[in-house]
Amino acid sequence: MVKAILFIILGFALLIKGADFLVDGASDIAKKLHIPEIIIGLTIVSIGTSMPELFVSTKAALEGSADISLGNIIGSNVCNLLLILGLSAFIKPVKFQKETIKIEIPMCLAITVLFFILCNTGKTLSRIEGILFLHLFLMFILYTIYMGMQGDNKFHFGKEKKISLPKSILLLLLGIVGLKYGGDLTVDNAVYVAQQLNISEKIISMTVLAIGTSLPELVTSVTAAIKGDSDIAIGNIIGSNIFNILLIIGLSAAITPLAYNVSYNIQMFTLIFAMILLALFPFIKPKNVMSRFNGLVYLIVYIGYMVVLFII
Repeated sequence: MVKAILFIILGFALLIKGADFLVDGASDIAKKLHIPEIIIGLTIVSIGTSMPELFVSTKAALEGSADISLGNIIGSNVCNLLLILGLSAFIKPVKFQKETIKIEIPMCLAITVLFFILCNTGKTLSRIEGILFLHLFLMFILYTIYMGMQGDNKFHFGKEKKISLPKSILLLLLGIVGLKYGGDLTVDNAVYVAQQLNISEKIISMTVLAIGTSLPELVTSVTAAIKGDSDIAIGNIIGSNIFNILLIIGLSAAITPLAYNVSYNIQMFTLIFAMILLALFPFIKPKNVMSRFNGLVYLIVYIGYMVVLFII
C-alpha cells in the first residue's frame, strides 16, 4: 500500500511537469507557425491528455470489460467539464472564442447526445456505431485543419518566447510522454489502493479511473488558465471530450461491441446537463466569459454528482 501511494505521488509529479511542458510547447508552436492556439488545444494537446483514457478504455474493451470502458469515458467527460473547467474558471475567468461558442460547444453537445441515443438503442454500441464514431472523428480533424488554415487573420498572437521550434516540439513531446506515464502510474496504483479498500468496480470506473485519467486535463487546463492561455484551457476540455467519445469509444466499440448498462444514464444526463450549461454560459453576464461564479456552479454540481454516485 505504501509503495502504491509513493507511485501515485510520482505520477502526480510527472503529470504536473508534463502539463507544464505541453502547454509551453503547444502555445509556442502555435505562435511560431501562426496557428490559432484553440486549434492546438483541440488537437495536439487534447490527444496528449487523452492518452490515459485511450489506454484504459481500449485495454478494458480488449478484456471484455465494457463497464470499465464506458464508465471511464462517461466519468472522465463529466470530470473534465464540471471539475476541471469549473476549477480553471474559478481560479481565473476563462474567455470564450467566437468559434468556440458557435461551433465547438454545439458540436460537442450534439456528439454527446448522439452517444447517449446510440447507447440506449439496443443497449449496445455495435462495431458499425464504433466505425461511425471513427468517421466522425476524422471529420472533426478535417474541421480543425480547416479552422487552422482560416485562422491566420482572425487571432492575435502575443510576443514569441526566445526558444527554437525544435526545442518547442521537444517540450511538447516530453510533455505528452510525462502525461502518459504519469497517468499510468497514478491510475494503476490508485485502482490497486481502491481494490484493497473493497470499492466496487462501477465506483472505481466512475471515480478513481475517471478522475485519474482526467488528471492530465486537470493539470494542463489549470496551468493554461493560470498562464492566461484560455484558448488552450477550453480547447483542451472540449477537444478531449470529443476525442473520448469519437476516438476512444469508437475504437473500443470497433474492437468489440460494448454492452451498455442503463444505470449509467444518470451520469449521461449529468454530462448532457453540463454541456447545456456550458452552451449558456457565454450568454450570461459577463458575456463571452466563463466567470468565477460559473466555475463555482460547475464545482457545486460536481460535488452533488459525486454524492449521488455514492448513494446509488
